[in-house]
Amino acid sequence: MTKICYLDFDGVVHDEAVYCSPKRGIFIGTPGRVLFEWMPILNELLVPHPDVKIVLSTSWVRGRSFEFAKGKLSPTLQARVIGATFHNRLMQKIEYDFMSRGMQVWSDVQRRQPTGWFAIDNDAEGWPEHCRDRLIKTEDRLGLSDLAVQIAIRDMLTSL
Repeated sequence: MTKICYLDFDGVVHDEAVYCSPKRGIFIGTPGRVLFEWMPILNELLVPHPDVKIVLSTSWVRGRSFEFAKGKLSPTLQARVIGATFHNRLMQKIEYDFMSRGMQVWSDVQRRQPTGWFAIDNDAEGWPEHCRDRLIKTEDRLGLSDLAVQIAIRDMLTSL
């Protein structure tokens, strides 16, 4: 009985304008914004649903590592993380890179076969038509701070 939230980072838990440089590391290019600033909102939304697990669908896993990406979350959210859509042992990196985010998530859904699932992502391109209703689309600059998104997540969690 697994219920899964597929979680992107950029444009969801913080602003989409994320950059990486050798001197500054990973940073937000939008003035006044900080990495993971909207993470507490996700934590609050999930509190009433302790049975919901998280699968990371962020490019941070592919670009850095699963442990790195997971380690950026709060301890409460880390405890919910059961994996990622990218798996070094299960797929070729080139194959994964050419899949849309929607297909990456759908492939993972087929592999894990959760009893219920949804995804929070700012990328709506390439989602299979039959599972578009499982996507909660965020705006690049608002992410989880958007009240309409928070309501959609609450409704989705209730329906699981």
